[in-house]
Amino acid sequence: MEWPRFLSTSDESSVLRLSIVTTLLIASIGIVFGLVSGSFSIVFDGVYSLVDASMSAVALAVVRLITSYAVNVDLPRKWRDRFTMGFWHLEPMVLGLNSTLLVGVAVYALINGVTNLLSGGHELHFGAALVYAALTVSACVTMVVVESRANRRIHSDFLRLDIKSWIMSAGITAALLIAFSIGYAIQGTAWEPLTPYVDPAALVLVCVAIIPIPLAEIRQALLDVLLVAPADLKQHVDIVAKHFVERYAFAYYRAYVAKVGRSREIELYFVVPPDMPPKRIAEWDAIRDEIGRAIGGDESHRWLTIMFTSDPAWAE
Repeated sequence: MEWPRFLSTSDESSVLRLSIVTTLLIASIGIVFGLVSGSFSIVFDGVYSLVDASMSAVALAVVRLITSYAVNVDLPRKWRDRFTMGFWHLEPMVLGLNSTLLVGVAVYALINGVTNLLSGGHELHFGAALVYAALTVSACVTMVVVESRANRRIHSDFLRLDIKSWIMSAGITAALLIAFSIGYAIQGTAWEPLTPYVDPAALVLVCVAIIPIPLAEIRQALLDVLLVAPADLKQHVDIVAKHFVERYAFAYYRAYVAKVGRSREIELYFVVPPDMPPKRIAEWDAIRDEIGRAIGGDESHRWLTIMFTSDPAWAE
């Protein structure tokens, strides 16, 4: 039996599309249940999911642009002429924006939660809240499993962030489930006066827990945008370049590397002795091919420039 298209996990776009559909469904249910139960924390969960879904839609559009450019299909010539160096630079920008928005939503909810606590809390219909929390935790865990299995094959930074978002959502709702269960259990006991504080207290604890999580993604996005050279990539390129310097008796080399989203930007300049015997263009190209194979990586997402010169000024 063939799965409906929106349920497919065959590629990055399909998984993101499934994530968006599921997130929108959960967000809509969350806002409705939050209003019915009177729970600010459930409403926050729904709004958080809506922000996540909107950024997943942007990520999906960026993935299509990057893929179209990399495989040279389905991209208007006008776009290809205007973005001659591809669309990889959009990936860290979207990841950084997504993480920043999630932090902003969580900080705003934290402030509201603290304000609600200080004002004495509010009444909550625990039955509806418990139903929502149980259903949402199940959906989030299912998406984590589905996306994790798919990303073992796809190896996408967008999916890695989306999996983190689902884990965060599962953690948020699991914490709410525990809090609502405690609130439901203490009804009719000596602890019942504390029930108005259950919802805002849960909201505060959840926000405090999740705010640090997107900060790592913001840091990585900034490193990519600022073209900070990844240590492991620089080390690998240095090893390859040194080998070819020794093999062909070049004078020295200069390597410039950066990671921009899923792409690897590599520029290699080999300074050759001025008195080196001349080579035909085809011979230089053959050496370039050797170096490219030695560097390896996904060629569709690798920007590799290799230059040979006897003038050190071209390499500096």
